[in-house]
Amino acid sequence: MNNPKPQEWRSEDLSQGRIMDYKAFNFVDGEGVRNSLYVSGCLFHCQGCYNQATWSFQAGVPYTQELEEQIMADLALPYVQGLTLLGGEPFLNTGILLPLVKRVRQELPEKDIWSWTGYTWEELMLETKDKLELLSYVDILVDGRFDLTKKDLSLQFRGSSNQRIIDVAKSLDAGHVILWDKLEDAH
Repeated sequence: MNNPKPQEWRSEDLSQGRIMDYKAFNFVDGEGVRNSLYVSGCLFHCQGCYNQATWSFQAGVPYTQELEEQIMADLALPYVQGLTLLGGEPFLNTGILLPLVKRVRQELPEKDIWSWTGYTWEELMLETKDKLELLSYVDILVDGRFDLTKKDLSLQFRGSSNQRIIDVAKSLDAGHVILWDKLEDAH
């Protein structure tokens, strides 16, 4: 597992503008019916990662305007609650994700945005402007690297007990982490 220094990993230096997958209408990547965009590239390399295929920034296919139109059309359906950003590492792909989340906020403000990240909240607070901007558009953040020694299959929407489900707006307002108020772990 890799631990970056603040602002060491920069999206503009790493991202190749590629995605591994887009999955419409799923129920596993957050609350409700979701459309999930899996970006390519991650440097955390967590032991036991369930999605090692996304580690390479060269993996997958280029993100295209046609795909963005499909995402927006799928999100517009009334039974879809929102968009989920995962991968790979979304915060190392701000070049493709910032225009998308801005568009979602403008055209479909009633939809929510979830994101998974290997960064902790505290690390993100010391990060680059583009990462903080992306965070500002996210409603719910699942933070922290997957830790195989803390793996717990009973946890809601995360794989290890060190990871948190964070209400981003409340946390930004408070200046510290506020957990999602719908948390329902099995134990």
